Amino acid sequence: MSYPVPATPVETLYEVKKSKFIAYAGFANSRESAMALLDSVKQRYPDARHHCWAYVFGSPHSPLSAAMSDDGEPSGTAGKPILNVLQHKDIGDIMLVVTRYFGGIKLGAGGLVRAYSAAAQQAIDALEVREEVTMSELTVDVDFKHEQFVRHLVEQATGNVIHCDYSHCVTMQISLPETQLTDFRKQMASISMTMSDAE
Repeated sequence: MSYPVPATPVETLYEVKKSKFIAYAGFANSRESAMALLDSVKQRYPDARHHCWAYVFGSPHSPLSAAMSDDGEPSGTAGKPILNVLQHKDIGDIMLVVTRYFGGIKLGAGGLVRAYSAAAQQAIDALEVREEVTMSELTVDVDFKHEQFVRHLVEQATGNVIHCDYSHCVTMQISLPETQLTDFRKQMASISMTMSDAE
C-alpha cells in the first residue's frame, strides 16, 4: 500500500486583521522528527507568540499516531483545526506548524479556528507530495544454493536485503513493498524454504 507524503517542505503566509499566520508543513514520521521540525520553526521565529502544530504519522487511512498542540491559544482553537485539515487531506507522515504573530486585534475563538484552518489549508494546497510505499520485513531461511535466486527476487520486487546470517542455511532478513508480498511468496514457493514475518 502506498500513500502521499510531503515531498519537500513548504511555508506559506496567511494574514487576517493584522495577525500573521506562518504555516510550515514537512515530512515527519516520528515524534522525534516532528519535534525537530518544530524546534527549527521556533528558531526561525523566536519572537512569535504561538507555534501551534499537528502531525499524522503513517498512512492517513490508518495512522500510527496523531497529535496536536494549541501552544497557549484557547483550547481547541489551533491544534484541532490544523489536525482536522491534515485528516481530511489524506496525507501521511506530515507535521504542520502554524506560527502566529498577533496583530493587535482579537479574533475571538471562532476567528482563531477559521484562521488556523485557513493557514493550514493554504500550506497543504501549496505542498508537493510523493508516494510513500509501505514496507514489510520478512525473515527467510534458504539453502546456500538458493541465496542468489532470493536476492534476485528481492531486487525485482524493489526490496532490500537487510541482513544475512550464515550457519546451516542462509537466514535473510528482507524488506519488501507490501504490494509485492503475494508475488514474492508465490515465487518463493518454488524452492524449499521457511519464511516468517519479522517481529
